[in-house]
Amino acid sequence: MRENAYAADLNASSPAQDGLNHRDFRKLAEYIYNYSGIKMPDTKRTMLEGRLRKRLRATGHRSFGDYCNFLFRDNGLESEAIYLIDVVTTNKTDFFREPNHFEYMEKHALPALAADGHKRIRAWSSACSTGAEPYTIAMIMAEAVNAQVINDYTILATDLSTDVLRKAHSGIYPRDLLEPVPSALMQKYVMQPNDAQRRDVRISPRLRSKIGFARLNLMDPTYQIGDAVQIIFCRNVLIYFDKKTQAHVLTQLCNRLITGGYLFIGHSETITGINLPLRQVANTVFQKQ
Repeated sequence: MRENAYAADLNASSPAQDGLNHRDFRKLAEYIYNYSGIKMPDTKRTMLEGRLRKRLRATGHRSFGDYCNFLFRDNGLESEAIYLIDVVTTNKTDFFREPNHFEYMEKHALPALAADGHKRIRAWSSACSTGAEPYTIAMIMAEAVNAQVINDYTILATDLSTDVLRKAHSGIYPRDLLEPVPSALMQKYVMQPNDAQRRDVRISPRLRSKIGFARLNLMDPTYQIGDAVQIIFCRNVLIYFDKKTQAHVLTQLCNRLITGGYLFIGHSETITGINLPLRQVANTVFQKQ
């Protein structure tokens, strides 16, 4: 009955409307939250409207009312859900973002894991965006192999957005995005174009071969990622979730982390008030007990 009433309301709306009305926004916000855990308060209505305009163009709908009708009455979500979530997700990313994390991994986490017998490391970048984070992890891991701290490594990189995963898999970036990468690592792990006029560079095959990219929704009941991992990065995504969703995500992450493994979250995030088998070992770095 609720869906039929909603469809009737959509039909009553003006097809020439220019903006996203409150009713349509709330329906979209509810779906986005249930699907991805991302909160959409009223303050994000203008942002959502702007991002969805390209989906209206792509699907041939002339108004937000028509688009919502397509989604919720005509089973359009079967084909459109992935694209809807792609335009909603925020995908800010930088190489060596929050550098203290990578320093801790290099100087403390990897040596400690190796001392406990974990010489082959499996890490997981659970909200990898366009790939800057897993490629940064790979640089640190490769250097640890060179220094004989560990013997080998692999990295799983997942995200909800298929669009960013395609970009991440290519390993191609604007040159200025890699400015935070130390020059010695640039020389080892970043390929420069033969054409000096080009402004993009590419991560070396040596690193790309160590990373597997896959789509994963952190709202899933369980995370099917294979064997447990020694290191998990889940940074700057928890801030988009309410406390209930944060607890679900963090609990599932802990379930996929070995005892003694390390969880890295964003500097603006906290696990306070959530019952987890973790102890803090550095600023926003936790070890599973």
